[in-house]
Parts: sequence; structure tokens; C-alpha cells
Amino acid sequence: MTRKPPTQHKFLWWRIRPLTARRLATFRAHKRGYWSMWVFLVLFVLTLFAEFIANDRPLLVRYEGRFYSPVLADYSERTFGGDLPGPADYYDPFIRKNIQEKGWAIWPLIPYSYGTLVKDLNRPAPTPPSWQNLLGTDNHTRDVFARVIYGFRISVLFGLVLTIASSVIGVIAGAVQGYFGGRVDLYFQRFMEIWDSVPLIYLLIILSGVIRPDFWWLLGIMLLFSWMGLVGVVRAEFLRARNFDYVRAARAMGASSPSIMYRHILPNAMVATVTFMPFILSGSIVALTGLDFLGFGLPAGSASLGELLKQGKEFATIAPWLGLTAFITLAVMLSLLVFVGEAVRDAFDPRKMVPGVEAEPTPAVPAAVQPASGTIT
Repeated sequence: MTRKPPTQHKFLWWRIRPLTARRLATFRAHKRGYWSMWVFLVLFVLTLFAEFIANDRPLLVRYEGRFYSPVLADYSERTFGGDLPGPADYYDPFIRKNIQEKGWAIWPLIPYSYGTLVKDLNRPAPTPPSWQNLLGTDNHTRDVFARVIYGFRISVLFGLVLTIASSVIGVIAGAVQGYFGGRVDLYFQRFMEIWDSVPLIYLLIILSGVIRPDFWWLLGIMLLFSWMGLVGVVRAEFLRARNFDYVRAARAMGASSPSIMYRHILPNAMVATVTFMPFILSGSIVALTGLDFLGFGLPAGSASLGELLKQGKEFATIAPWLGLTAFITLAVMLSLLVFVGEAVRDAFDPRKMVPGVEAEPTPAVPAAVQPASGTIT
């Protein structure tokens, strides 16, 4: 005996449609993707607070009866008994001695930031993992664990921003092509063929000689080409649905084209968009890593997984932990995203049914009003 999914979610106050409830149940039934989503979210949320986990500044300092939070604000050396007006160096023996004598300090779990140079090493860099540096140091004496935490965050943030922006542009472009068709579709297709033939890597090489690359510069350049990934599926959905009876009825009742596209056709096209988004996110992260590996990505010294991968290649014989760390980090990150993408794909697949959950019944459509096949004009 089958049971229908509840229309009221126990964690939400609004009512959920039976179709949405079935998709959520299918997603939860995909154990690998469901738990991968939670693992990825936990890792991402933790890296959002990277400054409180890995930093060369104390989290809290009590000095001469007053409290200071160096992780949130800059303080001069004079605040802690120094002579210089510049920012305090909390690794300076004089500053540390004053804090210990007149108060105390609480340090993060990893007392290094992504750019901190570890000075008290017992051998030339890169050094192997130790209790002081859990994943060792790179060739610039920077803590690898701290760079992995910051690199994970910047890679995911870059991928999320690029995925959302490119999806919005791609959906709009595909909707315009598919809904209006005709010359609009023809000219847009020819433009995309020309634009897609522009070599991205050569363009980056040329521009890197003129402009210093940074996060937003790379995001803008990648956005110029990444939006074309969703145009095809959205265009096909709009081409298929623009001649359906409910669209013709809305047009006959005087609804505007933007209203029809947004209210009647876009919800169906969003199924393919949401299904592809985890894979677009993983592709964006791979693109940033590849650019950093080639030296055309983030500025030198940034927390970059691609730079760590490049060091692992250069020091493969004397420092194998660098390559292994970069490989494991990228493999875990991309595997989690792929597993989530598979779960989302199954959730939106009408052929995937969860045992014991009944799908939303589809109302019967009389043969007289069924759209004829192949009537796309």
C-alpha cells in the first residue's frame, strides 16, 4: 500500500506541493548525494569562518585589564607596549612577552594565515607534516593546512558566484531564443557559434600582460563565456512549450510575452537548470584551479589550490605531501558536488520513484485539446 507524501513539511510553515514533496523525498532517498550535500555544507560553512580557524592573530587578548579582538580589528604596537605606530606583529617576542606578563591571549586552532611565513623551521622549506604544521609547509614556508582552508573557500565562492551569474544570463538568453524563434533565434545562434570559437586561454594570456588578474577580473572574463552552457537546454524547453495550449490561452487573454515567459514556461525550464547547476559549479572550480595552475589565475600569494597543485608537480620527489594534499582536497570537493548533482538529477527525473511515495496524479487531457506533435513554428 502506497502513501502520499505530506503536503506540510515539518520544518517549514508554508505548504509544499505534492510534486515538490516527491522530489524532496527522492533526493533524501539518494543517500550518497544527500549526505554529500551535508558534508559539503559543513566544510563550506567552516571555511567561511577561516579567520577564526587559521590566523596569525589571536582571537581574543586581555591586556592591562582591557579586552581586544585582533582577528576583527587592527591594533598598533603601542597598544601592547611597543614603540611603532604600525600594526602589531603578534609573533614579535617583545609583544608576546608583554601580553603574557600583563594578560593572556586565545589563539586559533591553526596559528597561521594563508600568507604567514613560518620562521621557526628546523629544515629548509618545503618541510614535511609535523605537529607544528599538520600538512607541512610549501616552498615559501607557508602553512599548507591554512592555505587549503582559505583555498577551499575562495574556490567555492568563485564557483558559486560564477554559477549563479552564468545561469541567470544563460536562462534569459535561452528563453529569448526559444520563445521568439525565427530571426531572433537564428541570429543568436550564429552569434553564439562565433563567440564560442574565441580561445579563452589565449585571451587570458593577452590580457594578463595588460591587467593584473584578481578575483573579480577573472570572474568577469569567465562569465563572458560560461553563460552558454545552459542556453541549449533552456532554448529547447521554450521551443517545445511556446505552442502548448495554456501558453496560447494566456497569449489570447492579453498576457505580455515577459509574463508568459516568466509565469508559464520558465518553471518547466528551471528543472533542467537546477539539475545542471551542481555540475556547472564543479566545472567552475576546475576552471579556476586550472588557471591558477597555469599561472593566469589569482594574484601570486593568494590562497589557491591551483598554485598548491603546481608546487606538488614541481616538488613531486622531495615534497610529495604537497601534490597529495592538493589532489585529495580537489577530489573530495568535486566528488561531493558530483554526488549532489546526481541526487538532484534523480529528484527531478519523473522515472525515479521512491518506494512508498506516490507521485502527484497527472490530470487527464482530452484528445481534442492535446497539442499536435511537431507544431513548433
